[in-house]
Amino acid sequence: MFTGIIETVGVVKQVEAENSNVTFCIESEISNQLRIDQSVSHDGVCLTVTKVDGNKHWVTAIHETLQKSNLGSWRIGTKINLERCMVANGRFDGHIVQGHADQVGVVKSIKDENGSWLFDFEYDAALGNVTVEKGSISVNGVSLTCFNSRVGAFSVAIIPYTYEHTGFGQLKAGEKVNLEFDIIGKYVKRLLGKV
Repeated sequence: MFTGIIETVGVVKQVEAENSNVTFCIESEISNQLRIDQSVSHDGVCLTVTKVDGNKHWVTAIHETLQKSNLGSWRIGTKINLERCMVANGRFDGHIVQGHADQVGVVKSIKDENGSWLFDFEYDAALGNVTVEKGSISVNGVSLTCFNSRVGAFSVAIIPYTYEHTGFGQLKAGEKVNLEFDIIGKYVKRLLGKV
């Protein structure tokens, strides 16, 4: 389980396709602290570390993961948000993030608000996911609060620290992002028979 509080940004150094899987080599300041079999959130997608060598680590995405996330668009040089699993005795600063992308969304617009940035996102509402006003959402693994919540769309405001210390500073309109909707909202929706 993750909290959506990003530890660092890694850089994709190598991409290798094998059958329907893709293995990525990631370079980051926490790679040398990772171990094989450890789960790490990569842009909001939980992937298992398969190899560690100095400041680089390797992870493999299977076909299912590639279909439900933006990992298929990663190239050498792509910057990604990284977060290790939450420790049981730590503070819970974000919200419950499982690292299981529900679907891909699209950046519709980015507006510089002279001290913060307003990002508008759209997603396919036909898949049954929803946001609520002031509810939680994970965008590329970052725990955020929704506003302007509507069917198939929502907005978030990004503070300078988040803009500079996550991949938000490199996002552009039209790009795909990984969305994980709030797990509590998903359970409530199921209990009410909406899914």
